[in-house]
Amino acid sequence: MHDSEPDTFVLQSWPEKFSDMLKKIGVDSKSKQIGTDDIEKGDYYSRYFSQTPRMVSNKGCIDIENSNIDVIQIIQKG
Repeated sequence: MHDSEPDTFVLQSWPEKFSDMLKKIGVDSKSKQIGTDDIEKGDYYSRYFSQTPRMVSNKGCIDIENSNIDVIQIIQKG
C-alpha cells in the first residue's frame, strides 16, 4: 500500500453507501436495517408477465427527510 492510502477500510451496507452519496448533494437521509420497513414485505414485481424477473434481492431502505419522498427501497434483480 502507498503512504497516502488508509490502512483500514470501513465496510458499509448499500443503504449506508447511498445515504452518504445523498448527503454529499445536500439531501438529508438515514439508512435503515434490512427487513425493518413495511414496504419490504410485499412482492416487488408482478408474476403475470414473462419479462418479469423471478430473482429479486432486497438490499434495504433509506428514509428521506424534508421531502415528498418518504422511503427509497434498494432492490437487485437478476
